[in-house]
Formats: sequence, C-alpha cells, structure tokens
Amino acid sequence: MPDRNHKKLFMISLGCSKNLVDSEVMLGLLEKDGYAVVEKPDDANLLLINTCGFIGSAVQEAIDEILELARYKQKDPAKKLVVTGCLVQRYGIELEKELPEVDLFIGTNGFHSIVDQLHGGKPPLPAAHSLEQSPFLMDSSMPRKVSTPQHRAYMKITEGCINRCSYCLIPSIRGKLRSRPLPDLLTEARRMEAGGVRELTLVAQDLLAYGLDLTKDKDTNLRGLLQHLIHETTIPWIRLLYLHPARVKEELLHLMAKNSRLLPYLDIPFQHVSDRILRLMNRPYTKSQLIQLVKTIRRIIPDAALRTTMMVGFPGETDQDVAEMADFLQEHHFEHLGVFAYANEEGCAAAVFPDQVAEEVKEGRLRQIMELQAEISFASLQKHVGQVEEVLVEGLSRESDLLLEGRTRYQAPEIDGCVYISRGSVEPGALVDVTITEAHTYDLVGEIKE
Repeated sequence: MPDRNHKKLFMISLGCSKNLVDSEVMLGLLEKDGYAVVEKPDDANLLLINTCGFIGSAVQEAIDEILELARYKQKDPAKKLVVTGCLVQRYGIELEKELPEVDLFIGTNGFHSIVDQLHGGKPPLPAAHSLEQSPFLMDSSMPRKVSTPQHRAYMKITEGCINRCSYCLIPSIRGKLRSRPLPDLLTEARRMEAGGVRELTLVAQDLLAYGLDLTKDKDTNLRGLLQHLIHETTIPWIRLLYLHPARVKEELLHLMAKNSRLLPYLDIPFQHVSDRILRLMNRPYTKSQLIQLVKTIRRIIPDAALRTTMMVGFPGETDQDVAEMADFLQEHHFEHLGVFAYANEEGCAAAVFPDQVAEEVKEGRLRQIMELQAEISFASLQKHVGQVEEVLVEGLSRESDLLLEGRTRYQAPEIDGCVYISRGSVEPGALVDVTITEAHTYDLVGEIKE
C-alpha cells in the first residue's frame, strides 16, 4: 500500500447528478483513507472513473475516458486504474475481457467498499462477482466530499426505480426502489446547511416514488420530507428533480405555492404526448391527463417554470405523432425542454419493437422540436426583461472574467441557462436582486440592483 503522503487520486465522474453523489461518497471514503485529489492524471497513483451506462452514447463516452486514462497507466504501470458505476453494473465480465488495462471494476452496489477492495480487508473481486452484492443504499453516516461549489449540493433521497418504461435500463442496473429514512435525510440536510449550502437539490429517479417501498411507514413521502426540510433547516432554496407525471398531486403544488423556499420549478419528464406512443413506452398516463396537469400547475403556481423531456424516434412513431408533440409544445409553452432521439438498448423491451425509425429521420425530428423550443424559450425569457429577479451567484462567468454568472429560481444548475451579470460584484453563493436588462434564447443578462 502506498505511503499516506503519496496517495494521490485523479477522478472523473460521468453521467447524472445521482451518479455524482456516488462519486462524492467515494471521494469522501478515499480522502478519509489518506488520498489527496489532484488535477492531473500524471500526478496521481490512483485513476478512478465513475461511469454512466444507460444509453449507447454514455457507454461510448465512458469507454473513451477509460482508454484515455489507460494511456497514463501505460506510461506508469504503478498507477492503479479503477472503473466503477453503471457501465460496470451493465456489462460486468465483458469489460474484463475488453479492458485488461483496468485493475479493478466495481458495480453500483459495491462502490462503498472501494477502500477495502483497494487496500485489503477484501481481495479485489472480478467484476462478475462484485455485481452480486446486496443492493446498496447510502446513508448520512458515510463520508462524502461535495464536489459542487460550496453554496449548492445534491441530496439523493432514493436509489433504484419502481417504474418499468419499455425503453429504460435503470431498474435492471440500479435495482428496485429503496428510500432513505426521513431522519437520515434530515441529518444530511442539516450538515449541508452548516457547510454553507444555499441551494439544496433533491434528486432521485422519481422523487414522488419516495417512501412507496416503506410499507410500514405510510407517512414517509416527498411532501412530508419537504415539510420537515422547511421547518428544520433554513436553506433558502430547495429544488426538486424529477417528478413523475402520474404522481403529481395538488397537495404538493399547494405546499410549493405557500413556501417560497420550495422553488417554483417543476421538472416533469413527459417523454411524449401521443397516447399510442405513451402506451408503447409503458408510461401510465394520457395526453388529456398531461394537459390537465399543466393547467393545474399554472393555476396553483402561476409563476412556475416547467421543464420536461421529450423523446423522438420511438419505434412506431409517425410524422403525425411528432406534429402532435409540436402542437402540444406550441400551446403549453414549457420554459425548459430537453429532447432526445430514441436509441435501442439491449435488454429493453422496445429494442425488439417493430417499425423502428431510421436514424436520419430521428435526427430530423429532433432538430424540428429543438428549433421550435428555441423560439418558445426566447419568447418566455422576454417576460423577465425589466423585472427584478433573485439570483444565486455562481462566480465568474465561463464566458468572460468581466462578467459574473448566476441563476434565477427558474434555472436549475448544469441543466438550464443562466444569468450573466454585467454590473455589480458579490461573492459566489450570494443571493442578490438583479434587474434583468436583456433576454437571449436560453440566457438572461442583468445588473445587480443598488
């Protein structure tokens, strides 16, 4: 085992915010074991990559990053290369055959034992065996090194998924739904508050599934968790990612409307609006129910920012289905929209569906919907010009050192646009009033109010 003073770690975390939380737990465990994080792979003796593996593009990105890190190991064979996460959980023993450069593979259920597997206690397991461990659920007692800016953090409230969408591998990779106990989440939230977190983003595959697996505790649900967070912390911004359309109830919306600390931002992935395609996707709602949901949200939280995702090119989708989607978006004006082209994933039911859509057709449909959304987004942001909005300042802009950058309550970190602050100066993490002077397609420009 290397000397404590020579234990240096270089880490890459790929994929979603939920995966990032796993990476932060591993960072905390390794830091406790004596590792120091370095910025360059050349300087590290442990190269660690936490992968995503849900879709083909994420798999390719992960493989490319692994091969890039393997070049450093080739130059210095004393380095250890460790691969963790969803790619390992999905492909297991196949990776060992294809990537002999890797010293250790750890699936999504084994990352909490990374120190043991690296340094004794347990011998390193072949990938195929490491996947057979019991489903893992983190808790607040685990070390965690938050890698986001000090003023914001994610809190993962569940693991796994209770839904069975025909295009998705998440249940097979992440397992069945497991909810963290409410007291444990409050312990973590209070710790983050003490550490200076001003924006706490709750994440899960489906936040509204929280507690559904805790049959002995019927009172544990998202609404109850939010009420406790409001009463037992003073964190000024609490953001929710993501809400399943079939589970959004008026009680939650009324709670958000009454509490300004629960940000009026709802990310509700619809995936499609054609009833026929929704049935094929195994999404348990109809277009008419989605319309009613949007109207209910606009009635109870008039200033809410709505974000959704749409998928084009699902097997059997026609030009008429896409036109129906476009008409829906034109009528209901989502402030934020993500659009994805469907891709076959081995093991998903939809991979063997008839009437697969050609790739060039998928790309054309994706461009069509994104061009439409660009117009909608631009028009939506114009409403803010001349208004004063509360902005959480992130720090210097990525575009220019002459600008600050921040976000309104209507913009989620790493997902949506931002506010470029052209006048005024404050420290990162400050909540300030900003007068909006310009609106672009996805971003705003403003000045800190005197």
